[in-house]
Amino acid sequence: MKTIRLLYPYYLSGGLETYYFGAHLLAHILPQNENQPLYKVELAPPDGRERPVTDGVCARDEVTAGIMQAARVIEEAKPDRIITIGGNCIVSQAPFDYLHGLYDNLGILWIDAHPDVSTPADGYPNAHAMVLGSLMGRGDEALSALMKNRKFKPDEILYVGLQGLHDYQEHFLQEMGVDYRVQDQTFVTLKEIQSFMARFDHILVHLDIDVLDPELFHSTYFANKELTGDGSGGGRMTMEELGAVLQCITGHSDVVGFTIAEYLPFDEHRLHKMFAGLGLFNE
Repeated sequence: MKTIRLLYPYYLSGGLETYYFGAHLLAHILPQNENQPLYKVELAPPDGRERPVTDGVCARDEVTAGIMQAARVIEEAKPDRIITIGGNCIVSQAPFDYLHGLYDNLGILWIDAHPDVSTPADGYPNAHAMVLGSLMGRGDEALSALMKNRKFKPDEILYVGLQGLHDYQEHFLQEMGVDYRVQDQTFVTLKEIQSFMARFDHILVHLDIDVLDPELFHSTYFANKELTGDGSGGGRMTMEELGAVLQCITGHSDVVGFTIAEYLPFDEHRLHKMFAGLGLFNE
């Protein structure tokens, strides 16, 4: 089985340059493994320019181009398993679509404080909040149209760590028939996760770092008090709870796709910028 790591430092669909920096840093944080070659989605580094909102999506053309480029990299590599190193949540679309073309009986564990089922009509233009809706064929039509394989069904998805919803997100999930539970008091249990996984031959995992409690882990969107996003709140999981969930998943299923998204090391990025401004490091 060929496993690749896909470095996909996409930032425009999340609106923060730190996504780009964070993806590259995350590639160094992960355990080294020479049996998992690193493939890169070559994206231009942040340039500080504001992007227009077109038909409800910020930087629509560049978001689309990034997904298409990621798909090309994956198709040329022909992997059996993909570990995606993001970048914001949009990075799951291309690898999950590709893997859906390889495997028939495939379930998604979406480990995230947020449902990621927004649409352009909801007034939040950053496409990272639209990716799971797109994978189900009901997000932005242009993004869903990029998919080359069948769309995911509502009963193929289990949310882990989901927090309070906006009304339009709740309406979307109910209309689609997604069986979800807001987990602001208790998380889904490991037994429930195992029961879900038992229905499938293979599993995809989307891990959004903001499922972690921002009071305990500070490299997440909601640890930055200056940011508001779409008005959602942060996650409530501890690192120990997340570790137990991931051990359960990887120990009891065949994980063929694993995305790590939304890692935002704000302090490290500021440190990098400080040193980058010194002539000593640029001579």
